[in-house]
Amino acid sequence: MRTSGDTEQMIREQYTTTTPGTSLERPKNEYVYKIGIYGWRKRCLYLFVLLLLIILVVNFSLTIWILKVMWFSPTGMGHLRVTKEGLRLEGESEFLFPLYAKEIHSRVDSSLLLQSTHNVTVNARNSNGEVTGRLNVGPKMVEFHGQQFQINSKDGKPLFTVDENEVVIGTDKLRVTGPEGALFEHSVETPLVKAEAFKQLRLESPTRSLSMDAPRGINIKAQAGNIEALSQMDIKLHSSDGVLLLDAETVRLPKLPEGTKGESGISQGLYEICVCPDGKLYLSVAGVGSTCQEYSRVCQ
Repeated sequence: MRTSGDTEQMIREQYTTTTPGTSLERPKNEYVYKIGIYGWRKRCLYLFVLLLLIILVVNFSLTIWILKVMWFSPTGMGHLRVTKEGLRLEGESEFLFPLYAKEIHSRVDSSLLLQSTHNVTVNARNSNGEVTGRLNVGPKMVEFHGQQFQINSKDGKPLFTVDENEVVIGTDKLRVTGPEGALFEHSVETPLVKAEAFKQLRLESPTRSLSMDAPRGINIKAQAGNIEALSQMDIKLHSSDGVLLLDAETVRLPKLPEGTKGESGISQGLYEICVCPDGKLYLSVAGVGSTCQEYSRVCQ
């Protein structure tokens, strides 16, 4: 509900607006409100925006520089290329931490070189993370830890196999070229022991005995030399079921003892080989008949 004062004010405003040529002045506003940021706040805002632009430009420049220095490309980074088969790394690379990979191989026309200032260790782990095999190449030795160590040929034939029970050499020939030969602390099973051409073969046991056993026989052959068997004590040739055969043009026993009898006999350079009951051999001066009984005092 409007009052009489409000009605008069509306009539006065309408009159001053519609009546031309009047010199009445409008009432001035007593308060003016300014909208926006002015003064030091505006300068701080501009400075902050400028600082953000500088940081953005610096970051963009550094990103471009890193991409250029590290040789980033759509296919990889530097010498590292990402292919369908995996990662391909060209040239020499240095790894500061352990490298985990399923397969590592070189190019077809180059070899694979693993080099370290201390040692190179290759570990194989199972699904639980436990080490099942380890190959350690150090400055003084090469160590392998595992259940079995095997070297195969290019055709897949086992050449050398080692486990806790035995060592198997699958080659047709084992050649030992050391000047001292080969030293075995236990028995050796082999079908053939042979020396190189024009070199001697020597089987020796310095402090123990030397035994050669074979189910079907032992064949000792020297095609261009002599066979010598030297022993400080006894040399025994024993055949359990067979004979001892000496097949040669000449059989010499130069150090057999010569039998004696009560009176000294006259030797004409001919002797007879006699055998004592215990198997001992001795010589007796040959005569028209056997003289072994006369010279049998050596058996006493």
